[in-house]
Order: sequence, then structure tokens, then C-alpha cells
Amino acid sequence: VQLQASGGGLVQPGGSLRLSCTASGSIISINAMGWYRQAPGKERVFVATISRGGYRSNYADSVKGRFTMSRDNAKNTVYLQMNSLKPEDTAVYYCAGGPDVHTTNPEEYDYWGQGTQVTVSS
Repeated sequence: VQLQASGGGLVQPGGSLRLSCTASGSIISINAMGWYRQAPGKERVFVATISRGGYRSNYADSVKGRFTMSRDNAKNTVYLQMNSLKPEDTAVYYCAGGPDVHTTNPEEYDYWGQGTQVTVSS
């Protein structure tokens, strides 16, 4: 399965963006899908995960209440709705497929897409 992320861009603080990640194959067999981000000079960190059926999700404390992850298995696509964006949200965002909604270690994720740049700046 290959993943393709899109939807990044430049947005002002307080603004919103919606990222999409579309798979070349079915994602129904992937237990959890996740979003990670990597700022310049920093490690890749967990943002959000969602379970196979979309009923359970997990968020980093830094994005709780602002970001919402969802998935549409029929379209083999996951989304990350990002609201109230802050300059510290600036990073390259990656989507990934992995073992469990509670797994946040990126090394345990098997499938990765290329990143999409999100820049929050006035």
C-alpha cells in the first residue's frame, strides 16, 4: 500500500487546513492510520491515530481540541482537520499505517506517505 498526503499550505495563525491521505490500495486491512509531523531540525512526532473502523482515535496533547482525524475506508482515505492553527504547528505532516490506535512510536508503523508541508505564519 502506498500513501499520498496532500492539502498542506500556508495559513495564518487561527486558520484551518484539511489534510488528506489517499492509499493506492485498501486501507481496511490496516489496523490504525496515523498522522505524524516533523519540524525542521526535530524528530518526527505523533499527532493523531484512528482505528480501522474509525470509532476510536488518539491525539497528542498539543493538538487535542483543535485537530480531528477521520477516515473513509470506501475511499481509502484518511483526513486531518486542523483548526485554530498555531505557528508551532508548522511542520511537514506525514500519514502512516500501523498496528494499533494506541501505538504512537513511528518506528512501529509500516506504511508511510511522502509529507505535505504546513506553514502557519502571518
